[in-house]
Amino acid sequence: MDLEKAVITVGREYGSGGHDIGKLVAEMLHVPFYDKEIITQAARDSGICEELFQTHDEKTVPSYLFGLMTTVGELPPLGGSTELPLNHRIFMAQFEAIQRLALQGPCVVVGRCGNYVLKGQPNVVNVFIYGDTEARIQRIMRVENIPYSQAKDHVRKVDKQRQGYYNFFADGNWGHRSNYHLMINAAGITPQGAAEAIIAYVKGRIQRQD
Repeated sequence: MDLEKAVITVGREYGSGGHDIGKLVAEMLHVPFYDKEIITQAARDSGICEELFQTHDEKTVPSYLFGLMTTVGELPPLGGSTELPLNHRIFMAQFEAIQRLALQGPCVVVGRCGNYVLKGQPNVVNVFIYGDTEARIQRIMRVENIPYSQAKDHVRKVDKQRQGYYNFFADGNWGHRSNYHLMINAAGITPQGAAEAIIAYVKGRIQRQD
């Protein structure tokens, strides 16, 4: 694996700082960073209104969608999918956008089942950022300037949404170590420290494979 070709996917618990850590990794490596940018790209390519992507972003899908697949993760191609439910079309648009962005060169991709979308592709390193629940609540209180009870509810709710989204569209193992090369507990470490640890790990994988 070549560092100049590395694509790093970042899964994250809510409040862990995964977005900021991923962005730091991209800045330190001087490569593109994609989080909400994936929505803009997918909306432009699919013709679906970007506001709809915002509304459905990493949200749990209705149970009736299970009937559209023979098994979880077996998805029909986006082309000709206009009769599919909106949530499904939005996922497929993001799926294809991530694949196209990864083909353009090294980058950091945050969320949206990135590790599943790029599964089996060379030069991909999958990272999951998590944290102690209390530390994540405290961080959300600071970042969003909201009281403890509201921050606690947000952490619980968003984690549940992300888990439901991933477990439906991917392989049912959001946050499980079997899906990632590296997992980092961001509690007690600075975003800079976490970013440096990720880059060191990627470099280590390259040296081992050379």
